[in-house]
Amino acid sequence: MKELLMGNEAVAVGALAAGVQVVAGYPGTPSSEVLETIAKRNPGHVYVEWSVNEKAGAEVAAGAAYAGARSLVTMKQMGLNVASDPVMCVNYIGVKGGMVIYVCDDPGPISSQTEQDTRSFARYAHIPCFDCDSPEQAFQAVQDAFAFSEEHETPVILRSTTRVCHACADIEVPEIGDPAPADGFVKDPRWVIFPKLAYEAKLRVAGREPQLAADFSEYKGNTLEGTGPIGIACGGVSYSYVREAIRGHEDKFTILKIATPYPFPAELARQFLLGAEKVICFEELDPYIEDSLIYEYGSLSLEIDNLIEGKRTGAVRLGGELSATEVAEVIQKVTGIPTAADVSEPENVPPLPVRPPVLCAGCPHRGAFYAVKSAVGKRPAIYSGDIGCYTLGNAAPLDMVDTCLCMGAGITMAQGLDHAINGSGIPDRDAADAEAADATGDTAADAVVSSAAAACFAFVGDSTFFASGITGTVNAVYNQSDMILCVLDNSTTAMTGHQPHPGMGVTMMGKKVEPVDIAKVLEGIGVKWIRTVDPQNLKQSQDAVNEALEEKGVRAIIFKSPCIALVKPDAPKQVDADTCVSCMRCINEIGCPALITDQSANAAGKPKATIDTALCTGCGLCTQLCPTEAIR
Repeated sequence: MKELLMGNEAVAVGALAAGVQVVAGYPGTPSSEVLETIAKRNPGHVYVEWSVNEKAGAEVAAGAAYAGARSLVTMKQMGLNVASDPVMCVNYIGVKGGMVIYVCDDPGPISSQTEQDTRSFARYAHIPCFDCDSPEQAFQAVQDAFAFSEEHETPVILRSTTRVCHACADIEVPEIGDPAPADGFVKDPRWVIFPKLAYEAKLRVAGREPQLAADFSEYKGNTLEGTGPIGIACGGVSYSYVREAIRGHEDKFTILKIATPYPFPAELARQFLLGAEKVICFEELDPYIEDSLIYEYGSLSLEIDNLIEGKRTGAVRLGGELSATEVAEVIQKVTGIPTAADVSEPENVPPLPVRPPVLCAGCPHRGAFYAVKSAVGKRPAIYSGDIGCYTLGNAAPLDMVDTCLCMGAGITMAQGLDHAINGSGIPDRDAADAEAADATGDTAADAVVSSAAAACFAFVGDSTFFASGITGTVNAVYNQSDMILCVLDNSTTAMTGHQPHPGMGVTMMGKKVEPVDIAKVLEGIGVKWIRTVDPQNLKQSQDAVNEALEEKGVRAIIFKSPCIALVKPDAPKQVDADTCVSCMRCINEIGCPALITDQSANAAGKPKATIDTALCTGCGLCTQLCPTEAIR
């Protein structure tokens, strides 16, 4: 029957229809719903797991594919970097069962550190790539990708983007039956990657590209639509924008839709080029199709003469998302042909209000950040952050994230800062500083020593600790870093939708297991000083930080309190107007969105603090720092 499905749900249902048997992945917006949908709709024969990171997930999927099972691994574009180690090898080894690597790019970026175009990675890795332009096409593309993977014994990348992932469409959902049983693993030297085997595989992988390109030129997802003189080349969600932008003027255009960007369907592209007077390329993110068409022009020995307009010519923006409005504007500017008027922005519409991201009211991370900040005081300190909800700790008034690079990097970057500034791990650093102080009369060397007394903190979430933080912690212990590791344990993977992780004691298959204890992991690594505190208890947390500041080596504070979205909130707090002295400490120091300014004056004629009871969760952090106990 027909169902209204999100793009990611369509991919999940398509994978089930294709007979997928093993599914792994790591949560990352905008990809997370695929694995969750498969788990929800599991007919009983599919193994599903949230892996500890994308590398682990890709290796699980590869192992299943070696045994002849159809496997799927899901991730966002940043996760592909983590998975690239096995992905760059499995393309040489090949697979037996179909293996699809579903990667969701995030143009904008909306919820990522950076933009990244998976089509370019596919070309770099020599892995065939399908591209999704709508939920309907994504449903079919994942099935085609499995078939193509098995036919050519290669992993296949299925790329999507945020708008396709989260758009919805009516999909005819088939009845999901039992898949054909896997053949099982057959021992063969081909499964062991050696240098000579890899060299031969490189020749085979590169040598097959012309045939794959020819096959893709016949693939039904790649189309030439229309017979107009102006050619528009596009792929992914940009195809939907183009169709909307030229509505009512279709006779003036010929559209080349690329659903399989790598290997590029050269024959179809040449047919398109030979019939076009001018070509405009629309795509997110890299000028991938544009560059491929320029290459085909060269092979046809045609003179380009600015025939192709796109990102290379400046006609289309190099980064960010496109829209039907922007596509329409570019077409009209380049060709002079009027486009669909109803895709343009309406006039006299006020701008949307600015809504900066902020930690939720009652978020335990706010308590952890404030405890560290207040305990450190004016002592020099550097705060290395990480990827998750707690990245929002960089905003005022907390200002507690000085660096943020990628998942797990906060731990290792804190070590680099410590070694560079404090000289930890350099055996003769202290002696050299003392000798310099004697030689210079206690002047310049003192300045160096005093500036070198910075405490290096590293913040990491519980899920990120398991994903990529353990290795960095081992590195810190082994290399004698002087740092304070703050594990913000809110018992979930909050930023991407509250997916389970090894510390929660439940798997994606619904099995209850023994949770992995972070404190015991740290102890096993060799961390000697470990404290577990409740971040909503300000004094307890501050005491732990003060104690840690007096110690040396790798110290760890586990701030353990569940995400506010997982627990029933307490009764909201209230401000007693008569007791409030308008110091605004509660508002100015912790930045809770439930704390606001009441412009009606108190007895002293000043605005006072008040609490939005619709937002307050009753965590009580503000009550612990109010000097007059006005918050009750």
